[in-house]
Amino acid sequence: MQGHTYLASDRASGSDSNQQSFLGLTAVIRSAPMRQLMHTVEKIAKSNAAVLIIGETGSGKELVARALHHHSLRCSRPWIDVNCAALPDHLLESELFGHEKGAFSGADSMKQGFFELAHGGTLFLDEIGELDLKMQVKLLRVLDGTPYYRLGGTRKVTSDVRIVAATNVDLREAVDKGTFRRDLYHRLDQARLDVPPLRTRMEDVQALAEYFLAKEAPQLRFSAAAMEAFRAHSWPGNVRELRNTVVKAALVAEGDEIDLCDLPDELCAADAVPHLTGRTLDELEQQAILSALTETGGRQDRAARLLGISQRTLIRKLKIYNGQETSRGVAEAVAR
Repeated sequence: MQGHTYLASDRASGSDSNQQSFLGLTAVIRSAPMRQLMHTVEKIAKSNAAVLIIGETGSGKELVARALHHHSLRCSRPWIDVNCAALPDHLLESELFGHEKGAFSGADSMKQGFFELAHGGTLFLDEIGELDLKMQVKLLRVLDGTPYYRLGGTRKVTSDVRIVAATNVDLREAVDKGTFRRDLYHRLDQARLDVPPLRTRMEDVQALAEYFLAKEAPQLRFSAAAMEAFRAHSWPGNVRELRNTVVKAALVAEGDEIDLCDLPDELCAADAVPHLTGRTLDELEQQAILSALTETGGRQDRAARLLGISQRTLIRKLKIYNGQETSRGVAEAVAR
């Protein structure tokens, strides 16, 4: 779905113990930072406090906002979302507050604004930092409970909504520059949620990649080398970049496996993945297994799920590596 950011289910393990659905989006959180974030979401969801969600583009801010509504006391009431950056300035006021018939050229009938449509529920204002100063003043008055008029209207409207806003810009810096009102910033920042970028929660990368691949081409799987490249990449475009990368790779892959040659240049270039250069496939597979064991503290069951293989296969490979007298780390892992 365009504009939506997903967190992935664990296809390899088949486990849905952590799976949740937020207004149609499925999320299974694997990494500790995202688990902690969702714990915080549940804690603050029951209040009516405005929430400001901070995070890079594509990191999952909308999903967090939907989770807030899902866990709130307003969950049975409307959820309305609007991208403030996507609407022209001359239309934004009409979209937010509505208009009466004949209020302007083309206004052939009365239209309720997003505030009215979200009455009793949650209004999600994405890209809030893109609002111009004039609209910020009007928004602040409504957030403070002041009744407002539809454009061209003579009857005041009062709406009860819980505001959740999101931005990928530093609003404190915008306040200092004079491009964002300080009073509006503090009104929105009654509670704050920081969504970590994908590069700081690499444990989620395989789960996300597996999820997108299952949607795009369920007959395919990732090679160990390809998954190592995924882990080595910094993902400046976050989950959105990861999704697009999987789609591209699935389109060009031959056989039943996505390998390094199927990935974009920025993922398989020597300077991007230096530890892959000049190594055989067996060596890359061994490195992937060792990395998974390190990440899971030596837990073979968790490492197998992370790699997308059975625990029996993992144990067999570890015994092979140990018989070849490879690294000390493999020998220690066999003993666990």
